[in-house]
Amino acid sequence: VVTCLLLVAALFGPKIAGVRRWIRLGPIGLQPAEFAKLSSILFLASYLDRKHSKLASPLHGLIIPLGVVGVLLVLIGLEPDLGTPMLMFTVAGLLLFVAGAKVQWILAAGLAAAPIVGYELLKYPYRRARVLSFLTPFENIRGVGYQLSQSLLAVGSGGWSGKGFGASQLKLMYLPTPHTDFIFPVVCEELGLIGALAILGLFATLLVRGVRAARRAPNLFGSLLACGVTFTICLQAFFNMAMSLGLLPTKGIPLPFFSFGGSSLLSTLIGVGILLNISRQGLAEPLH
Repeated sequence: VVTCLLLVAALFGPKIAGVRRWIRLGPIGLQPAEFAKLSSILFLASYLDRKHSKLASPLHGLIIPLGVVGVLLVLIGLEPDLGTPMLMFTVAGLLLFVAGAKVQWILAAGLAAAPIVGYELLKYPYRRARVLSFLTPFENIRGVGYQLSQSLLAVGSGGWSGKGFGASQLKLMYLPTPHTDFIFPVVCEELGLIGALAILGLFATLLVRGVRAARRAPNLFGSLLACGVTFTICLQAFFNMAMSLGLLPTKGIPLPFFSFGGSSLLSTLIGVGILLNISRQGLAEPLH
């Protein structure tokens, strides 16, 4: 409820870059959508734990959990924002699968959401332009394809070992938003393929350790909570890096731990703190 109220308040906040995603608290800007990720994970973990014996019914195994999370998704979508709702919906589907909900219902929910995503993509001209530039990034490098083409140039110019820490040239008035959504190409330019693989390795390690913590959790609630936090961070990292490499259409999704943004960093660190707490209370794995 608190998260919903914050999201509604953000809709009446000032427009920044054509969207309303922040609540101004003096010099501080709070982005409620970042904390909505944690709220949805906490709700789903608690609900699926309490209703685990009833997940065989479509009401308790699909409609109620996705209905509640859907309220958050709609409020975030009104900002407008499409990337964060898609991330949260994907994590919700994974948590339903881990909890034991029927796979056919989860797939049906995904198919039902596909037309909504398609409508949202066609609703705004800039989103249509992003999809077109994703398909042909170098066709209009002075127009809609400029950001993605500069991103790919930054990645390619890094070579094996990069130009050196802080020596990126394309971040200097060439690559838009190099400190937030497109920070990964800057890392590739400065640290090269070796640095990029190191970052991929760190997120892969987080994924493995998070799943291990979920397996060792003392109860189902802890397992689902650990899975939710781990899936959110790792999927967000995957979406961001895939977007900057031209594997997915451009979306405003920050790279966890790297991108500038206090709300994103704070919510990520809270999630990691929860994950560490679950890991500390974990049970020893049985010997096989």
